[in-house]
Amino acid sequence: MWEDSFDTENYSAVSWRQYFDQSEDIPVGPSETRDVFRVYRNGTDGPLLVLLHGGGHSALSWAVFTTAIASRVTCRVLAMDLRGHGSTQVRQSDDLSTQTMSRDVANVVRACYGEAPPPIVLVGHSMGGAIAVHTASSMLLPTTVGLVVIDVVEGSAMEMLHSMQNFLKGRPKSFESIAHAIEWSVKSGQIRNRESARVSMVGQIKRHVEVEDVVESPEQAIPVSDVVVEGNEEIYVDPSYVSDKPDGTPEVSIPEPEGVYSWRIDLSKAEKYWDGWFRGISNLFLGCNLPKLLLLAGVDRLDRDLTIGQMQGKFMMQVLPPSGHAVHEDTPDKVADALASFLFRHKFAEASRGQRTSSSYPFTR
Repeated sequence: MWEDSFDTENYSAVSWRQYFDQSEDIPVGPSETRDVFRVYRNGTDGPLLVLLHGGGHSALSWAVFTTAIASRVTCRVLAMDLRGHGSTQVRQSDDLSTQTMSRDVANVVRACYGEAPPPIVLVGHSMGGAIAVHTASSMLLPTTVGLVVIDVVEGSAMEMLHSMQNFLKGRPKSFESIAHAIEWSVKSGQIRNRESARVSMVGQIKRHVEVEDVVESPEQAIPVSDVVVEGNEEIYVDPSYVSDKPDGTPEVSIPEPEGVYSWRIDLSKAEKYWDGWFRGISNLFLGCNLPKLLLLAGVDRLDRDLTIGQMQGKFMMQVLPPSGHAVHEDTPDKVADALASFLFRHKFAEASRGQRTSSSYPFTR
């Protein structure tokens, strides 16, 4: 278990409500085989930005970015927990194939917006970027008008896979509190922006609590959508999802557990899908007949195909140092600036009230 001395005040978790308008559980499929996807939404006008998180993360990784982009652009945001991640509940949570997850994205968008959703810009980070490319390439959402990929390049991703198991084994297996997990994520460099870590780490970890410690009477039962039962012994309750009463007190009083927090998903078990996420992704990206933007943490991440494609002007590119792999969490304002300029340049969106429209961001073509 990872633990150290820290300032609890500075590493305490904050609610998604500070960044999104609403959270919903979206049912997909017939009732007898229904999957339920957790989504977070913001905005009511403009193009729809479908935000897809990286492996092991959740839709909450887009929280701070959502506030940043909403202050610049009139748009709608739909950030979803992909299967096996966050608070999404599916029958086959271990099926992380690109085909399945791409279909999930299309099904959730249709469930939210019908068969004729607004113009869509797919935005994905790392694994989510690969899923965005596959979704666009397969033309699963016909109203898609743009594609934005953040820090995922086939060449460097394939090289990274060789050391992924060692990276996962090197992480702490558990934390004694959410605050400890948040502090670790910041100090380890996984998320370099503390504000983002305070909201997004909640979506990466789960709490193990003995059932009798939490549910002592029928009146204290937790809504099904906020509970994950693991076997018959442990139950997890995400405190940020418990509704507040008008006076600000929680609907359900949950005692501080003596258990620990661990990762919501064991990515090491998804190893058989890793290759499929990234192999061939550069050519698929280049082949998408859409305006495209590639945001990178470092120019060294470009592989041969993308270098040639970039020289031929097939997509816009911007390098955003200094940041780690979670570029949209580390530098949300810079990512929002780049995306806003991309949207303005292609006339996909208008500036938010009080903001000037500008497409002068220094893209490389």
